[in-house]
Amino acid sequence: MIGAIIGDIVGSVYEWNNIKTKDFHLFGEDCFFTDDTVMTIATADAIMNGGEADNFIDAYKKWGRLYPDAGYGGRFGSWIHSGDRMPYNSWGNGSAMRVSPCAWVMNCGFYGRTGCWPSNGWECVTKSAEVTHNHPEGIKGAQATAAAIFLSRFYSGGHAFDYCRLWSLEELKAEMKNLIESDLGYDLSRTLDEIRPTYHFNESCQGTVPEAIIAFLESTDFEDAIRNAISLGGDSDTLAAITGSIAEAAYGVPDWIKDKAFDYLDEPLRGVYDRWETYIKND
Repeated sequence: MIGAIIGDIVGSVYEWNNIKTKDFHLFGEDCFFTDDTVMTIATADAIMNGGEADNFIDAYKKWGRLYPDAGYGGRFGSWIHSGDRMPYNSWGNGSAMRVSPCAWVMNCGFYGRTGCWPSNGWECVTKSAEVTHNHPEGIKGAQATAAAIFLSRFYSGGHAFDYCRLWSLEELKAEMKNLIESDLGYDLSRTLDEIRPTYHFNESCQGTVPEAIIAFLESTDFEDAIRNAISLGGDSDTLAAITGSIAEAAYGVPDWIKDKAFDYLDEPLRGVYDRWETYIKND
C-alpha cells in the first residue's frame, strides 16, 4: 500500500493547483498526507482485525475521527462522525483509493494458468467498498483497481512462481487492459495526451479510475507512473494514489522514494504500516 501513500503525498499539493506536465519536484516541503493515506491505512487495519464488513466500518470511522481534517468528501465526512453504519450509495473515488491492501490478500497462483479469480481475498475488495460506496460504480472502481494490482503481482513474481512463467511487462499491460475493459467496462483505449488537455477535477470512480490505470499503462517505472498521473490534473492526490498502488505491485518502489514518504507519516499511521508489512509476510 506504500504506492498509494506515495501517490497521495506527492499529489497533495496539486489537487487544487493542477499541473499538466511531468516536470515537477516529486516531494515538496508543502506536501502532506490526506484522506487517501488515512483510509488506506484504515483498510489495512480492518483486514488485520478480521476483514469483515463491521471491521471496515469500525476502522473507517475510527481513523476518520482520529484525522478529522484530512480532506474527506462531504458525505463520507458526515458518515464518519455519525452513528449510522449503513452505506450511502456513493460512486465516489474513495473506494478505489483505499482498496490497495485488499489486493495484497488475494492469494491465488492459478490466474495465469486458468484465468480464474482467487476464491480468497476477492470478497474483501467488495466489502471494503460497499460499507459506504455501495453504488455499482463505487464497487466497480474498487474492483478495477484491485484487479490491476493483483495482475501486477504476477509480473513482479508475487504469484507467478510454481504456477506459471513470469509475465513480461507488455503481457501484463495487455492482460490488464483486456480484463478491465471486457469484465468491468472501462475504456482504456485513450492515451494520456488525449486525456490531458480537457481533463479536470472529477471525484467519481468512473471519472478517475480509468485515467489512473491508463497512467500506469503508459509508464516505464514507479516514478514515471506517479508523474503520469499527476500530469493529467484533476483530483491529483487520489489519481496518483490509485496509479501508485498499481505501480508498486508491478515495479516495486525505489528505497529513496519509500524512505522520503515515511518522513511524512506520523507514529500512528507508520505503526499500522509496519504491522501490515509483518502481516503480509506471514500471511
